[in-house]
This record gives sequence, structure tokens and C-alpha cells, in this order.
Amino acid sequence: MSRSQWTDHRWELVHAAPQSPALHMALDDVLVDEVSAGRRAPTLRIWEWAGPAVVMGRFQSLRNEVDLDAARRHGIDVVRRISGGGAMFIEPGNTITYSIFAPISMVEGMSFEQAYALMDAWVIAALGELGIQAWYQPLNDIASPAGKIAGAAQARRGKAVLHHVTMAYDIDAGKMLEVLRIGREKLSDKGTTSAQKRVDPLRSQTGMSREAVIAVLVESFRRRHGGLAPGALSEAELELAAQLVRDKFATDEWTAIVP
Repeated sequence: MSRSQWTDHRWELVHAAPQSPALHMALDDVLVDEVSAGRRAPTLRIWEWAGPAVVMGRFQSLRNEVDLDAARRHGIDVVRRISGGGAMFIEPGNTITYSIFAPISMVEGMSFEQAYALMDAWVIAALGELGIQAWYQPLNDIASPAGKIAGAAQARRGKAVLHHVTMAYDIDAGKMLEVLRIGREKLSDKGTTSAQKRVDPLRSQTGMSREAVIAVLVESFRRRHGGLAPGALSEAELELAAQLVRDKFATDEWTAIVP
């Protein structure tokens, strides 16, 4: 079977009002199944966050990654996604997050590295339009000369692949270091300032508002991939996701599934 291309599919854009971190985890779970089953067109979903969060990868240890006392102190939700990869520190106005739900035929026979490169190519081109020299850094980073810009994660399920990316628009490095243990260990010998070197925000590189950066990204996707029709989450999808929040993504059992 030959691999399908971006332009072989009719893409939809979902950009809804701010939602809780646990609901975002559940929506990715639901939508990858909906695309797999053919009930939903391939979709680009732009996230809006209702509150701050730490999003852990599926296989990460809760106690190794997160200082739960610091998270509680700052009112930060700790959630776990269905894909692998590293922990992400999220603040609503400082983060650009999106998911791509693509037919598995687009990555048929590809290694994870090849699939990441394919799914990130459009956003690297869009960053270039914003004057940022960016590149894919295996396995799951988008980097620039000033530092890391974004981290990606992927999961393949049924006939669909989920690729989601969190980009640093701006960052409170001090708070990130309080909450994420792994960042603390990597940076302890260099001091807090190097957190800003390791993750370099888009705001400082573009001078543009978060909304303006998102608009450029969306337009780049539309232009390169043969269109992007406006879409929305269905009532059925939202109900399924809300149920998954209650049963899974907001539970201690799931969050601490790797203690």
C-alpha cells in the first residue's frame, strides 16, 4: 500500500474555547479513535488552556518528574497523556499546543523518527516565515540556535496517528524549575538562567502576540496541505471526553500509573 500525502486528505481545524488539562488529555484519546474509525476527518486541533498544568508522558514516573507540593502551591494540575515523551510545563498565555490526528496511511512503514520529521515539517517552515531558523532535532524536539522551541509526542492507534506539540511562547523559568524535578537536575549546576537558554520562547524571537503566531501556523498548514476547513467538536465527542476525564484522566490511579 502506498503512503498517502497531506493533500490526499480533507483537513479540519478545531480551535475551541479554553478547556481543563484533563479534558485536553481525554479529547486526544477520543479524537484519535474517531479519525481511526472514519467518523471524523483528519484534524488539526489548536488547544486553549483553562489553567496551568504539568503534562507527563505515558511512561514517566510521577515522583521522579514532578514536585507535587510545588505544583499544589502554584495551583498547577498534574495530568498524564496517552503518548510517550517528556514532561511539559504549561501556562495558558505562555504556551502554544496543537494536535494532529492523521490517517495511519501517512506514516505507513515509517520509523518514529521519520514520522516526527514529516509531522513537524510544516511548522518548521512556518517558523522560518517568522524569521526563526528552526529544525527537527530527533527524536521529538524542534530547536533553534537560541534553544529548544517545542517538544512533540506521538501515538499510533488503529488507523490513525496522533502527533501533538507544545511550543514555548513565553516561560516562567523559575516556576518551571520549582515544579519539574528533571529540569532542576539538568540545570542545578548552571543556575536558573540556563532554563531560559534551554527553552527559548517564541515571544522573544518573534516579538509577535501568541494569537498572531498561531494565525501564521494555521495559515502555513492550510497553504501547504491543500486547505483546512473550519470544524468543531461534536456533542458526542465532548460527552465521551467528559466521561474519560471522570473515569481515567482526572483520577489518581491514571496520573500515578507509573508512581
